[in-house]
Amino acid sequence: MPDPASSKALFILNPNAGIPPIKFFVSEELKRRRDELAYYKSLSVDESGNLIKNNFDKYNIFIAAGGDGTVHTIAARLAGTGKLLGVLPIGSGNGFARELGFRPNVRSLLKDIERNESFDIDMITVNDEPCLNVAGVGLDSFVAHSFDKLGTRGFWSYVWVTIGNFIRLRPFRAEIMIEGEDTVSEDLFVLVAANTRQFGNYAFIAPDAVPNDGMVDIVMLKPFPKLLFPVIIYQLFTKRLGTSRYYRHILADRQVTIRTKETRFQIDGEPVTIEGDVRINIRKNALKVLKTRRNKFA
Repeated sequence: MPDPASSKALFILNPNAGIPPIKFFVSEELKRRRDELAYYKSLSVDESGNLIKNNFDKYNIFIAAGGDGTVHTIAARLAGTGKLLGVLPIGSGNGFARELGFRPNVRSLLKDIERNESFDIDMITVNDEPCLNVAGVGLDSFVAHSFDKLGTRGFWSYVWVTIGNFIRLRPFRAEIMIEGEDTVSEDLFVLVAANTRQFGNYAFIAPDAVPNDGMVDIVMLKPFPKLLFPVIIYQLFTKRLGTSRYYRHILADRQVTIRTKETRFQIDGEPVTIEGDVRINIRKNALKVLKTRRNKFA
């Protein structure tokens, strides 16, 4: 008899995502359990959208098996539908999955699917483009653009790309306008709008962010002496960045407009180019997410 989970969830696997060891073992596990669960491979954003559309009435839960980009693609199509998002993380950063307690373990995920518990989270929009995790401009976005051109993935590839971009990093000027408040104008190394705490790989850029509090966390990292880079990195990975004199944090529940000449942005780790004003809004309770036993926010 098929596992009850097979009638509840559809796994959508991005075979191009992830680092080889994890991707291989997860893919093999999905194949081995083909009698217990339903899954398809998707090679594009449009194909993922069609898979959801064609199977929308058959499944209550759609599992994004891939990295943050795959999660972003599927979440954008589930927002506001009442269907549940689950994640089988096999990407390089897996920021959203780590925050919500998802692990690259098919057996554990099937147990979560069988329990069929969910909770609502907010989503950010960046010029109407949905964002689950973190969007921004500065060092993180420059790294995303460089990383996208690499033929390799993984934590250490990301480290070397980050170091290279930091060596070349120069401050950029930005204006941050929140409805009903004074304009903030700063020279910055990093400017992000966060819905959750981390970029990925446990790099906590917004240590106090909560994905279902109805607020967007605006984080600014001001230019600092480059000799302090190891200190900043230590604070980033130990949730202590908020103690830095170069760190500024603003909470907003209204539209935030960012104006800068820099055009290299990232949304959920994916490089994008944006010219002109950047409008950031919060959509409260926009998405239903499968609850895991490791979830700390439900």
